[in-house]
Amino acid sequence: MPTLTMESEETLNESRSAEDGVDASRQAPLYALITERLRKAIAEGSIEEGTVILEGPVAELMRSTRTPVRQALHELESEGLVSRFDGRGYLAGPAGAEPKRIALSAAMLGIDGAPVRKTLGWEAIYDEVERNVVHLSVFDAFRVNELELARHFGVGRVVARDVLLHLERLGLLGKDERQRWVVTPLDANRINHLYELRWLLEPVALRGAANHAVDSEVEAMATHLRRVMKSYPKVSAAAMDKLEHDLHVSLLSHCPNTDLLQSLERTRSILTLSKHVLGATAPMPKSDPFMSEHLSVLTAVAEGDLGQAEAQLRTHLENSCEKVIQRVEQVRNTYTKPELTYIS
Repeated sequence: MPTLTMESEETLNESRSAEDGVDASRQAPLYALITERLRKAIAEGSIEEGTVILEGPVAELMRSTRTPVRQALHELESEGLVSRFDGRGYLAGPAGAEPKRIALSAAMLGIDGAPVRKTLGWEAIYDEVERNVVHLSVFDAFRVNELELARHFGVGRVVARDVLLHLERLGLLGKDERQRWVVTPLDANRINHLYELRWLLEPVALRGAANHAVDSEVEAMATHLRRVMKSYPKVSAAAMDKLEHDLHVSLLSHCPNTDLLQSLERTRSILTLSKHVLGATAPMPKSDPFMSEHLSVLTAVAEGDLGQAEAQLRTHLENSCEKVIQRVEQVRNTYTKPELTYIS
């Protein structure tokens, strides 16, 4: 049997990574799967109220890195299912409970010994790169150096490329005439074009999705939305991002027209922008930025009035366009451009 040279081994690994990357793009993010495991365990009482939950033990049980566990705990905190206390980690349940130092087990989390999902190398650094790239996009086009990105994070070039390919699918990166990675600017003109695509396609996708979504899922989204609305503006950026993801990604994913969904994936840069600037770089608006409009869409879907649901969704998207343009301008005027070794 011939042996692999360093060059051929790298090529083989890149091929496998590319295949994994395609599959990964169609899976739920790892943090979302971990969130669901913990949410269910807390709701069912497998993890008792007051149990101290630490990132490390959960990551070990889930066979993942700590990053997706940290994201999961932030999301559960925004939902009120875990709370901070005067100590390391989180408590299961609301604040004020007596801390219980109970060792978490696989059985508590409903794990049979297999990992929730294979942790892909690019996931460990993806969120930080995404945050930096989306902030850069409001300023101008910048070149991203793949090799320097790998060096910056101490990862292999294949991992760096997987991150960049994922950002390309979301419309945050492209290639120039010399096939170099370039940040795609999010200026007013492009935002208008992306929203025009969204308000033409999302209502169609919503109709298809509504005919295949489970009623309980729609109701759960609406219930969670109402709970967050009562807490606004004391709401985390992660909670706001989840609301956007519920309607514009999770619900629409039930649409059987996969070509339509792939076209919409290119507009996700808009959601990514809000994810990283709303309540962070840009302050949370004094009034509800979109939640009442989301609720009107979900209510119409639950009632089976798909014509009304489509109309409400289009109106919501038309209203959102100008808000996002204003938000980008605010970030451009108040935020300092990230200075990074892999950006030129």
